[in-house]
Amino acid sequence: MSIRNVGKQLGRWATICGLVLTGFCLSGCRTHSPEQQSAEGPPGLSSSPDRGAEVLRVGDSLTVTFTDTPILIPPFEEKIKEDGTIKLTLSKIFTAVGKSRGDLEKEIRDFYVPRYYKYMTVSVKQVESTRWYYVDGEVKLPNRQIYNSPITVSKAIASAGGFTDFANKKKVRLTRVDGRTQIVNCPKALTKPSLDPEVYAGDKIYVPRRVW
Repeated sequence: MSIRNVGKQLGRWATICGLVLTGFCLSGCRTHSPEQQSAEGPPGLSSSPDRGAEVLRVGDSLTVTFTDTPILIPPFEEKIKEDGTIKLTLSKIFTAVGKSRGDLEKEIRDFYVPRYYKYMTVSVKQVESTRWYYVDGEVKLPNRQIYNSPITVSKAIASAGGFTDFANKKKVRLTRVDGRTQIVNCPKALTKPSLDPEVYAGDKIYVPRRVW
């Protein structure tokens, strides 16, 4: 084969390879925007733009709405209990804490469809409200404090200015929203974090006075 013919053959192969590579690039570089990905989610779930942005925590207030069902199901207004659960229709209990709203919507729908309903759309809305915890007794600034993120008893007391000189640091009382109480030995908790329980929205901390 002449040098001229070899050059023509190489030219043809270069053209074919270029077309193949271009096709791969066009197919592989196609991406979906976050809005498109959300809109293409499983049917029966709400398309909240912030699905999965933040996980649910104990004390969060939720409104769970069921639509597209043959009978009307009233919305459920539930606060996530300390054990991390909420109770919905048919007395079914779901674990909500640690999940995104989108994940919880999917789990709820997967339980009811098709076991009880052929169609159902589930929407979980987080009720925006200011959440508080309370610190009272022998602290320098007894008052309610805004609950922004997880906090322990020791840090909650620090947010109230710390102990007074008359505080009984070994018998701090933590009262949960459901009325259960727990005694916290704060000096020990400083050296052993497992003894420093987490405070949830609505909890009350009371520091008693020392008995001389």
